[in-house]
This record gives sequence, C-alpha cells and structure tokens, in this order.
Amino acid sequence: MLSQGVLVLNRNWMAVHVCSVRRALSLVVQDYARIIADDYQIYDFNSWRELSKRIEHEGNDFIRTPSFRLLVPEVILLTVFGRMPPRTVKFNRRNIYVRDHHTCQYCGTKPPREELTIDHIVPRSRGGRSTWKNVVLACQSCNSRKGNQTLEKSGLTLVRPPKKPHWMATLRNTLRGPDRPLWQKFVDAAYWNVTLED
Repeated sequence: MLSQGVLVLNRNWMAVHVCSVRRALSLVVQDYARIIADDYQIYDFNSWRELSKRIEHEGNDFIRTPSFRLLVPEVILLTVFGRMPPRTVKFNRRNIYVRDHHTCQYCGTKPPREELTIDHIVPRSRGGRSTWKNVVLACQSCNSRKGNQTLEKSGLTLVRPPKKPHWMATLRNTLRGPDRPLWQKFVDAAYWNVTLED
C-alpha cells in the first residue's frame, strides 16, 4: 500500500511526477505538499486525517496506524515547486518497450515480454549505435532472421520508423489504469495541451 503510486503536481497544477504513497505523505507532513481530493479541495495532513475519519471503508484504501486510519492519497500538489522537470525521456529498456508497445517492429506480433529482444537496426558490428533511432523491439524469430545484417540484406522492413518518444508519452503510460480517474483529470489536460516537437 505504501509503495502505491501518487500523482505529483507542481504548484501550477501540472503533472510532473509519480511517487510512492510513503513519499507523498512525507512531503505533506513536512508542508512541502498538499493532498487533492476528487472535488479539487486541498488538504494538509491534519485536515486529511479529519476527512479520513468521515469516509466510508467501502471502495477506499486506508493506511491504519495504532491510533487512526488515513485515506490513501491519489494526487498531491507541491507548495513551492512551480517549474516543469526536464522534458526528456531516459534511453532505457523499459522506455523502449513502452515506445514500441511491446510489439515486434518487424512483423508486428506481440509475443510474451520474455520473447522480445532489443535489436540494433544498423548492427553494432557495422558501426550502429545504441540510440532511439537505431534500436527497436524484435521477436526472437525476426531477430534471428536479421542477424548481423542490414535491413536491406535481411529483407525485413520496419512497421514504423523508430524515434525518440515525447516525454509525456512515457508519463501517460505510467498513469494509465481504470482505478485512477482523478489522475486523468490532470494528465489528459497536460497531454493534449503540450507543444509537440519534431
């Protein structure tokens, strides 16, 4: 329960991060953040504790202590941080899987995760680098077929050309889920209003 995700908004009400419930409550207790409820009301720790007393158990998650129970927050608002974090996407395995939708970029199949590999379009032995535009997910069959060849020699084609994903796309993937309707109130606005880059 304490490691569950909490959406973090900057003081301008823009989604900037996801942290654990433990970290979110720590920020609230230290007065660095406030909790936002479904009706957009803002609560400090003590008022959230009072609200938690009045909320029914049915369909709500609570943290229980020896002396009180506390409703698990879904969204917090930072009180001092107003900037946006750097709008970059880390080049790592998880983000490659997110960008390629867990799908082979040669044949379009969606095998189990453990059967996907990361393939260099221009093989490293031929000078290819590990960059957003040179790596894609490939099923084991397509990866074996391509081997250490270029696309032309292997006869394979890409489903879509690889590119660096937009920073909001990876955040949006993290925020998906039917059990987070409050998150969507903030994420959808940020997703649709952000300026796209080439």
